[in-house]
Amino acid sequence: MDNRFTTVREVFHADPSDNLRIDVFCQNRAGCRACTPLASSRYCLGFETGSMKNGVTTPVQPRTSARGRRALSKVGAQIPFSFIDLFSGVGGFRLGLEAAGGRCVFSSEIDRFARKTYEAWFGEEPFGDITTIDPADIPDHDILAGGFPCQPFSIAGVSKKNSLGRKHGFKDKTQGTLFFHVAEVVAAKKPAVVFLENVKNLCSHDKGRTWQVIQSTLDELGYTVFHKIIDAAKYVPQHRERVFIVGFRRDVFGDEPDFEFPEPPRGRKPRFETVLQKSVDAKYQLSDKLWNYLQAYAEKHRQKGNGFGFGIAPLDSVSRTLSARYYKDGSEILIRQPRGNPRRLTPSEAQRLMGFPPGLPIVVSDTQAYRQFGNAVVPPVIAAIAGQITEVFADHFRQSTLFRT
Repeated sequence: MDNRFTTVREVFHADPSDNLRIDVFCQNRAGCRACTPLASSRYCLGFETGSMKNGVTTPVQPRTSARGRRALSKVGAQIPFSFIDLFSGVGGFRLGLEAAGGRCVFSSEIDRFARKTYEAWFGEEPFGDITTIDPADIPDHDILAGGFPCQPFSIAGVSKKNSLGRKHGFKDKTQGTLFFHVAEVVAAKKPAVVFLENVKNLCSHDKGRTWQVIQSTLDELGYTVFHKIIDAAKYVPQHRERVFIVGFRRDVFGDEPDFEFPEPPRGRKPRFETVLQKSVDAKYQLSDKLWNYLQAYAEKHRQKGNGFGFGIAPLDSVSRTLSARYYKDGSEILIRQPRGNPRRLTPSEAQRLMGFPPGLPIVVSDTQAYRQFGNAVVPPVIAAIAGQITEVFADHFRQSTLFRT
């Protein structure tokens, strides 16, 4: 029996021009068609994988089809996959996707302080500005992940082509935005799944035009798109509503992939007090001048009927949203003290409030740390959504004729 280098098109009969590949070497009667339909994976559902070293494979004995079915029932959300981490920040997407079985093959982040933290946590420094990256140089991957900035799209180019009666595509609609560069990578690499995150008001931004362009662009590129606003308050003790976008390639998963966003964890919400340190440096307590200013500011807006002002976090419930501007005064999340003025969160507390594992070193200043955590995604939310994505992967195996008796 010959070893086969399997590609996605062999498994799902996708477009032969597709450049997705599976780096799995197997020896079996099905020509390795039982392997995971993902690029750069190291798992074979029907048969043991061979190993590759210096381009040479070492074959192993095949499993029986019954054993393959038993293996299939166990994988679920732990099917290995590869992903790239765009606009990576400090790696919230990476932590969540790795928790679901993923392997990062490329990352990009323009902020040098965020790259410093990322390198301290993951042992590798992300590539810099995405606008300078040739998509062809990015490794093949199964999932493209990223939290791109929200920007309005110019309609000048589209309007001109409309007036001339010409067709226009995503490059006309998205030119000049960071999403344009995301779309370029998607067009060039054709990942099986696109997994994006943005602020809650993305769908209403620029009177809904921003979301319309994003959705139509992904549709034009061949993806069935799902989106949902999720509040992280069931995962971490803060209200943090963000929109999550998941697109599945239609030529791989069909027009109606069986995907649902995860249900929030059951039980009571996390408690804010669980992220607090027992001993905190006095420098985090607000000065009299700042505390008096915040109180006066809140009172002025209260008299006008507005809700603006500082927020004292309830210890037994969830806090407000941690923002990237928290370093300025910490006013949105303050902690009442037994004596004296309230205090702000420490960077380590902000880290835990976002759902990052404790113990990851903070290697930047407090100001930069607050910015980084305020801009981050919540890793447990990413992990939950990634688990649902891999269930779609598993569903394709269950429906495959490879495992029918």
